[in-house]
Amino acid sequence: MSTINHQCYVCYQPTSMWCGRCERAYYCSPEHLASDWPRHKGECVPAHRSQESYNTIATPPLYQHPLLSVSALLFMPEEERPRIVTVQCRPQQVPSNGSCPTPLVQNFFPEGQVNNIVLTQGLNNEPLRFPLNLFYCPLSLSRGAPMNRSIYRITSGAATKPWCGPVVVLKFNGSRRQGYSDAGTNDLPTLSAYFLTYK
Repeated sequence: MSTINHQCYVCYQPTSMWCGRCERAYYCSPEHLASDWPRHKGECVPAHRSQESYNTIATPPLYQHPLLSVSALLFMPEEERPRIVTVQCRPQQVPSNGSCPTPLVQNFFPEGQVNNIVLTQGLNNEPLRFPLNLFYCPLSLSRGAPMNRSIYRITSGAATKPWCGPVVVLKFNGSRRQGYSDAGTNDLPTLSAYFLTYK
């Protein structure tokens, strides 16, 4: 049995467990390693060992959580029809109740600024089981950029006010809005009703 002769980097309690990656930082529990990881990862250089030791603690990975992919509807101003595109979403670093991945939609908006709204009601003001999240550029709307022809088409030109600039639409996976599922053409009637009443 090992002699306990090191202090935990977090609570200074005696321990014989160390970071399994660098084998130089000591922790009394995996929780203390995880809590110190933002600081420790900058100094954590892998040690090369041929065999595992019983007193190592698994080190959190250096890489980010993998991105999630979902289908979204893209309305481009110069296109006649909306199309389905893949949008990458970055999971929250610290998962918690109510956290939702962050959609990476900036590349669809060349002017840079992106706002979003959530549609929770569909046709006839019925609550949507899967709310829709619309991303748009407020600068395009306020500057009178070219009218979005694909939105003009799904509203048959009957909208009170034309929508300008691109729009990306994602669908939440439930009313609690904790993640996304694939959006598709079945969502067009709800979107058409929204654009018809936009003022």
